[in-house]
Amino acid sequence: MTPNDLVTSLRPLLAAECAAEAPAAGIDAADLEQAVWVRLLSDRNDGVPAGRRGRRRAEPPALRLRAAVRAEARAASRLARREVPYDPTAAEPADHADALGSGVERAVLAAESRRELRAAVHRLPGRCPGLMRALLSSGDPTYREIAGELGISQGSLGPIRSRCLGCLRRMLTAAIAAPGPWGKER
Repeated sequence: MTPNDLVTSLRPLLAAECAAEAPAAGIDAADLEQAVWVRLLSDRNDGVPAGRRGRRRAEPPALRLRAAVRAEARAASRLARREVPYDPTAAEPADHADALGSGVERAVLAAESRRELRAAVHRLPGRCPGLMRALLSSGDPTYREIAGELGISQGSLGPIRSRCLGCLRRMLTAAIAAPGPWGKER
């Protein structure tokens, strides 16, 4: 297979992989696709990436492509966390509090985050909604009070809380990372 045939056959897979990984990395899918092509073509040495030349068996191109997409997405994500926007009029570099805008905007964003958290807690399965509401209540109850209120032994609150938080984390991560219809981020 010639390099031109390889590029032609892998282009749809690369576009799909980049479209899936780009929103979570905070990068445009086309930029990610370009970075992956640069990585793949620069590492090309008879089908074996630069770090793996000592191995006997080369990976199939599709697996190398997926690995390169994920590696470039991780690199872009790390880079985005380190980058600070440059403002030539500012005396000091901008910090994250200034990036959020005015106090009103911060209050609206905080209220929206609380609403989304409450909605996600409401969608949790089993005993989790009641337990999470008790844990998030403003009264700051103790485990003993929560156990008495919910009719659960105090010793089982920790494991149940851990399972509920894991489920909530997966729900919120899926809601944040998944793009909405027509490629728009939620």
